[in-house]
Amino acid sequence: MNFDNPAPRLTLGYDLDSWKLYREKMHITIDLSPKTNSHILLCGMSGSGKSYLEQQILCKLALAEPDGEIHFADYKGDDPFQYLENCPRYYFFKDTLKALDTVHGRLLARQSGEDTSRNPVTLIWDEYMAQVLALTSEDKKAAAVVMGKVSEILMLGRSLSVRLIISCQRPDALAFPAGSRLNVGSIILVGAYIRSIYEMLLPDHMDLVKGRQFGRGEGVVLFQGSELHFIKVGAVSDTHRMEEICIKALGGKT
Repeated sequence: MNFDNPAPRLTLGYDLDSWKLYREKMHITIDLSPKTNSHILLCGMSGSGKSYLEQQILCKLALAEPDGEIHFADYKGDDPFQYLENCPRYYFFKDTLKALDTVHGRLLARQSGEDTSRNPVTLIWDEYMAQVLALTSEDKKAAAVVMGKVSEILMLGRSLSVRLIISCQRPDALAFPAGSRLNVGSIILVGAYIRSIYEMLLPDHMDLVKGRQFGRGEGVVLFQGSELHFIKVGAVSDTHRMEEICIKALGGKT
């Protein structure tokens, strides 16, 4: 990972086959410019390497968009993100809904013309699905409001430079009403192959992934619903430096 040369693209990892066959590090990247749909859906079961990739995305996003504003919603408060707990734009457990309200408010202000700025605003939401299911069991109306705001960000955010990065284990359609899941530009699946999830997210590409086996930090990326790659998440040589960048990205002090 290069910490000193930010680029207008977000590097997710390496091409898995090129790495396995030739030990060649062929980067797989996402275009971050407003002209493209840069919403991301990241899926993986426990032990898949999902949280590791999520931290890399936070770090690299901060470097690629130095004028950006990032909010991190951590519903479960898992160990990998505890070092972020004192950051102003880190939200834990039910406070994650404050992050949604803040970012959704920025979207509405830009849509109305009240806010004419277009610096990137990103909400990274860890364990979104788990939170929606928990909220639905407590208060269905409140859950519907939350899902409605998520849908609006996914549908309208691109032109207003507001981005949503959702991380979860299984992204069931019930948490993405009105087909809003279709508005995600990049779908990332890491870890062991789970047929039901692949059929849900990659129905038109099952012939390409049939018979493939993925280890921790390995998987599939689908760009804009058509371009499929197999990916290997790279290792971070300086974890302390990565954490410093992530803390700063969320308004904290190192």
